[in-house]
Amino acid sequence: MTSLSKSPGVIGILTLLFTVLTALYLLVGGAWLLAIGGSAYYVITGVALSVVAWLLWRRSPAALVLYALVLIGTAIWALLESGPDFWALAPRSGVLVIFGVWLLLLMSWRLVGERRLGVASLVIALVAWAGVLVYASLNDPQQVNGTLSAAASASGAITHPDAADWPAYGRTQEGTRYSPLQQITPENVKNLQLAWTFRTGDMKGPNDPVEITSEVTPIKIGDLLYLCSPHQILFALDAKTGTLKWKFDPALRPDPSFQHVTCRGVSYVDLSASAAAPASDAAAASAAKASGSAAMAACMRRIYLPVNDGHLYALDALTGQRCAGFGNNGDLDLQHAQPVTTPGMYEPTSPSIITSKVIIVAGAVEDNFTSREPSGVIRGFDVRTSELLWAFDPGGKEPNHIPGPGEHYTWSSPNSWAPAAYDAKLDIVYLPMGVTTPDIWGGNRTPEQERYASGLLALHASTGKLAWFYQTAHHDLWDMDQPSQPTLADISGKDGQSVPVVYAPAKTGNLFVLDRRTGEPVVPAPETPVPQGAAPGDHVAPTQPFSELTFRPSKKLTDADMWGATMYDQLVCRVMFHRLRYEGTFTPPSLQGTLVFPGNLGMFEWGGIAVDTDRQVAVANPIALPFVSRLIPRGPGNPMEPEPGAKGSGTEAGIQPQYGVPYGVTLNPFLSPLGLPCKQPAWGYISAIDLKTNEIVWKKRIGTVRDSSPLPLPFKMGMPMLGGPIVTAGGVVFIGATADNYLRAFDVNNGKELWQARLPAGGQATPMSYSIDGRQYVVIAAGGHGSFGTKLGDYVMAYVLPQQ
Repeated sequence: MTSLSKSPGVIGILTLLFTVLTALYLLVGGAWLLAIGGSAYYVITGVALSVVAWLLWRRSPAALVLYALVLIGTAIWALLESGPDFWALAPRSGVLVIFGVWLLLLMSWRLVGERRLGVASLVIALVAWAGVLVYASLNDPQQVNGTLSAAASASGAITHPDAADWPAYGRTQEGTRYSPLQQITPENVKNLQLAWTFRTGDMKGPNDPVEITSEVTPIKIGDLLYLCSPHQILFALDAKTGTLKWKFDPALRPDPSFQHVTCRGVSYVDLSASAAAPASDAAAASAAKASGSAAMAACMRRIYLPVNDGHLYALDALTGQRCAGFGNNGDLDLQHAQPVTTPGMYEPTSPSIITSKVIIVAGAVEDNFTSREPSGVIRGFDVRTSELLWAFDPGGKEPNHIPGPGEHYTWSSPNSWAPAAYDAKLDIVYLPMGVTTPDIWGGNRTPEQERYASGLLALHASTGKLAWFYQTAHHDLWDMDQPSQPTLADISGKDGQSVPVVYAPAKTGNLFVLDRRTGEPVVPAPETPVPQGAAPGDHVAPTQPFSELTFRPSKKLTDADMWGATMYDQLVCRVMFHRLRYEGTFTPPSLQGTLVFPGNLGMFEWGGIAVDTDRQVAVANPIALPFVSRLIPRGPGNPMEPEPGAKGSGTEAGIQPQYGVPYGVTLNPFLSPLGLPCKQPAWGYISAIDLKTNEIVWKKRIGTVRDSSPLPLPFKMGMPMLGGPIVTAGGVVFIGATADNYLRAFDVNNGKELWQARLPAGGQATPMSYSIDGRQYVVIAAGGHGSFGTKLGDYVMAYVLPQQ
């Protein structure tokens, strides 16, 4: 037989070279993987391809037979590892199948002549792979394909007196994100069209950090829509046309050290309501005397705007003028009695809770910069005058102590950065709590700093006194704080009695369900042993609570869960996986590097869940993206204390100094050399839960790689998200949030995607819905997210059905 080398031609040389290089890569990389405990597949395939290369050199038709066996063996191995999951099978098969087609064309016509056994073998193998991939594309094993029970009657859901408005961040201060409007339905949502677009003009500037985001959910009262842009510029728009009525610019002056430049929303109060303005209110009378009754009357309807430099503004809702009787001409300095007052280290990014008398203010504290940062103190101010009524310092020995002259709140107290929720009947405010910073080291924390960290804190809103606290992560070393607004609902219990509960989504994927009167679990959350072995000088809690209502992974990751665009980078991800420390959820941080899954970004983030309180249905959008943390010991280039004038990094990823403790840390998503997640998709889902049974009824992938890949391919893989869903009485779920630029609508009953609108920038915000002049609108901010990598913009988009 004549060897291929006698007259190979360019095509033959390239074919042979590709086979040899692939075989060599799989042999070397596969041997490394096998040596550290991974799959033997790559070594076996490398050996087989080496023989294929030799047979090609000999121009033997046996090359096709052996290559067919490689394809069949790969199919069996891939199905055993991942099941019929298309996006798990694709990188395992892609290169080999394409090369198989190439060999078929090359050798069947140029090399083999009448010898058809090899050709037939390869054809059979390729057809088998095609059948597997087609079946997998039509049968997603990660989906749950149930259907909710019949919807409540229309008459039962339209009785809400304020259905036309969206007066708070979560529509109500209970945080439901549920609109009683029914005009938009699964049948007609496909007809939604753009009603108006408003552009804020607020874009990323040269002094802004990486973490500049547009996360606002507008509120709507009467004829006006209120929203804030990333630099906390407040806009009042005509709700029907989107035209500007007024705006207020607090003149925020950020610099690259700010960890956040964002505004999730604003708060509204009508002080003229009888319940909010009792005749005997001495504070109101005093304020009126001090500032003039005309000024007070002008500010009876107010918007409260949090600003990232540690200020809170009170503005007249109709005119945008400052409320003279509140703070210093409408400006309340929240830096008072803080141990650190550097702008950007204490940042209120979420809207405040407002009761009839009190505005309750909390804020973010810069993560992982130093152990001596501002306090995460929660404060209650008089809603009219800004007089400090109470304080709750979560890290203080006496949390309700208000510092006197020369005193300050506790360094680095746990903070509450996400929106809170409020039960007016119980007069309790529910605050999602973060962890004492630095987040990834806890060896120096005091018992007081641990006491109210990473859990749900319930305070009596009028006094600030503790009602109860439920901790969802003990001795948190992973930044597994409570990341989103809790949601309040009354749910039918097993005995048919209504139970007032609070839903607390956690980064771990657990959805804690607690009696909001007592904090006792309604859905069991047993303490479960977790991996041990903290870095020297620290410790790990022996157990953690794991709710039985959860989206957390049902099993630990293995190297079979690793992914890549091709078999080459998938192999690298497998090697990287085995070199990291990983023993499941709550694996401690380490110098080796720890795989954190669910990751630091969390399975739930600030978008929270949406609850249809009429049907007792929740809609959630959990994500699944592992992170890697690696502790960096102090030493040259990593001093214990910052240099004079040192500032933050302007991001929550990458190198985090953690000054004042024995280790810095690097925090990054677990990505392949090509920048793709090393964990196989899906990375994001939309799902519905029947709250009467606590069962996940349906779960679907959401989002495509259109705006993440070099080519705008609409592959629906299930993308990471920042932002949350809303649900309407019409039976439609609306959500943006995904890493592609779309607003989507789903049928709440079965999760079927019904409609999508292309956005001009990233939609990392939670939408909202309202009606005016008998028409239901859906609005979303499309401004993108700097560190999430979506396109930045300054858009606010409103959609409506065509006029009849």
